[in-house]
Amino acid sequence: MTDNRYHGNLEISSAPHQVGPVSTTKIMGLVLLALVPAFAVGIYQFGYRTITLTAVCVAACVILEYLVNRLLKRRQTVGDLSAVVTGVLLAFNLPAGFPYWMAVVGCIIAIVIVKQLFGGIGQNIVNPAVTARVFLLIAFATEMTTWPTARGTGLDAVTSATPLGELATGGMDAVSVSNMDLFLGNVGGCIGEVSALALLIGGIFLICTRVISIHIPLSFLGTVFVCGFIWGGLEGAIFQVCAGGAMLGAFFCATDYVTSPMLPAGKVIFGIGCGLFTMLIRLFATYPEGVSFAILLMNILTPYIDRVTEKLACRSAEAKRKGDVADEK
Repeated sequence: MTDNRYHGNLEISSAPHQVGPVSTTKIMGLVLLALVPAFAVGIYQFGYRTITLTAVCVAACVILEYLVNRLLKRRQTVGDLSAVVTGVLLAFNLPAGFPYWMAVVGCIIAIVIVKQLFGGIGQNIVNPAVTARVFLLIAFATEMTTWPTARGTGLDAVTSATPLGELATGGMDAVSVSNMDLFLGNVGGCIGEVSALALLIGGIFLICTRVISIHIPLSFLGTVFVCGFIWGGLEGAIFQVCAGGAMLGAFFCATDYVTSPMLPAGKVIFGIGCGLFTMLIRLFATYPEGVSFAILLMNILTPYIDRVTEKLACRSAEAKRKGDVADEK
């Protein structure tokens, strides 16, 4: 949409707005680069199925975005790499043996329904990849909780429970892997979340390049750590931080510009909420994992968090201004 009344050709568009040399394409490119270590671990752990499943998700997301933009006569956005990032993140949230056609269904949910029906990039109210994972978990529960265990082939019919699944059924005594295995990635699970170390490397890279701030990851993982410590001591705290999708969610999903709060205080509240909901679901709900549900719930609350924190920031600024005026007098 353009407004030519006062400012010539002024293009008015939705967030995220970029000013200067930083562009959406560059940001998405850095996110993809940060995901490389986790992708490498996924290939090592699950073999070629990691590559093919990720390729299917990326191709489906890009094609769907192109077709919807063409159908609705919108500006093409496939070049900004946001659809590629959505495809990679969705694949990272799936077991290596997940059927391709079901993965495409997830891509339709992510791109067509969650992203494009709300107006495209910058206008979706929830994270597309996270929402697609929640949908797939509800719709295809068996396939979403079947984990290949063979390293290097990804096709072994033998499956086993994830560490969080073992925890849910028998407590810490039933967990068959060590915290070091969780940290390095020698466990079963979704292809992109098995190695806490790989995700930590990618997360630190994003923070150092200022693609994301530290507020959400630190408050998210800090809350999980504290709750885990209260529940199971230091060993339980480390387990909760390294297991499941905590690292992937904290660094790559919860930090989505569009669906997370704008101000630092809001980001901290958002991260704490994600951590609390994650632990409530992990410890007391039917599902052993709660990261995706937690992020989805907090995405819905983001506008209210922004409203409250913006009001508090305005009041603080006004009080500071009045104090400065009083000091001058």
